[in-house]
Amino acid sequence: MGDGIGRYRGTESRLPQWLRRRPKRSAAEDENRRENLLLATAAAGLPLAPAAYPVGYRCSCERIGCPTPARHPVSFAWQTQSTTDRAQIERWARNEPEANFVTATGMVHDVLDVPLQAGRAALERLLDRGVEVGPVAESAESAGDGGRMLFFTATRGTPEDEDEWWPCELDCHPETMDEHPGLRWHCRGSYVLVPPARLIGDEEERPAVSWVRGPEHPLPDPLNLLETLTDACARHAAEQGEHHTVQEVAWPLGRR
Repeated sequence: MGDGIGRYRGTESRLPQWLRRRPKRSAAEDENRRENLLLATAAAGLPLAPAAYPVGYRCSCERIGCPTPARHPVSFAWQTQSTTDRAQIERWARNEPEANFVTATGMVHDVLDVPLQAGRAALERLLDRGVEVGPVAESAESAGDGGRMLFFTATRGTPEDEDEWWPCELDCHPETMDEHPGLRWHCRGSYVLVPPARLIGDEEERPAVSWVRGPEHPLPDPLNLLETLTDACARHAAEQGEHHTVQEVAWPLGRR
């Protein structure tokens, strides 16, 4: 599933070359595909809520100077609004055909969010080693931040007990994501866009946020991926001439 099927070993079968030259889809086909992807994501247990979307070169929220155009939920109640209910998601998708969607992290799943090039290198290494990798999405370089890769994992929180949930100090305010380059751990209090999502300046032919490995893959323990992702981020930072201190105290590495 997803635009990126076949780009990495361990995904579904490689696409024949003639498929890559498929004719342009109609608006109805695009809408049907979008709804099917959203429903598949919800069916995998990832709760969804509507998000803003691009309107030309501005955000649909119409906020002047929106800090995260087309990247944020439309409701302040997005955490309680998030759902996997098929009927509700169908209503949202059909009533707002342009809307992006976010998934609230820290309830069912977390997301390890890394620079795109680091993520690609890490994914290759993980698959080479036979490590079980769950759903993976990527935000294209056209998104304006060099691109990101999102590794969906099981949550390290315990949603059944409110006092046991971990706040995501690395990314509790997603609009400040550029202040924390490298690996970001989205858990409770955070969210990420889910495919297919469009961003400002996005090409119509391909959404800026797309699946590399679809949501049908089981969610792995994040600790099984963490070392490889951290190493890939460190290598990427060194190549970019960056020097950042990893804030390990903010990561939800254990349970009380």
